[in-house]
Amino acid sequence: MSDFQEVYNLYFRDVYRYSLSLCRNEVLAEEITQETFYKALKKLDSFDGKSKISVWLCQIAKNTYISLCRKSKHFDPNADISLLPSEISIEERFIDRESAFSIHRILHSLDEPYKEVFSLRTFGELSFKQIAQLFERTETWARVTYHRAKLMIKEELK
Repeated sequence: MSDFQEVYNLYFRDVYRYSLSLCRNEVLAEEITQETFYKALKKLDSFDGKSKISVWLCQIAKNTYISLCRKSKHFDPNADISLLPSEISIEERFIDRESAFSIHRILHSLDEPYKEVFSLRTFGELSFKQIAQLFERTETWARVTYHRAKLMIKEELK
């Protein structure tokens, strides 16, 4: 148990920051982070060591966040509003088929490399580091390009 406490102490801040970047809601990020470490503790024996433990924890956080988003789609008026995401991201809109067609149409009209970077990140679930390696660019370039593509799509959706 002391080993897990060490993991918790080392990675809590990183997992929290990642969760906060997903949901942009401090209360929800705390919930996701706590749930992530709870799930990690239950599944610690399934960690195969093929990836960094921080990557494994962030993947759990991402899946936890996606599960919460899916649950919030069936909104219960008695539910705690603080547990809902503060803003629906472009990625979440793909859950809604009507929005998906609109986003695909807009995505198809984007110039390269925005179209490909957005597709690799959203559909291929590649990390920014992997995308940067594919384009032989920096990780910062991949992040900025993805962010700009999201902004272009959001602008077209308005």
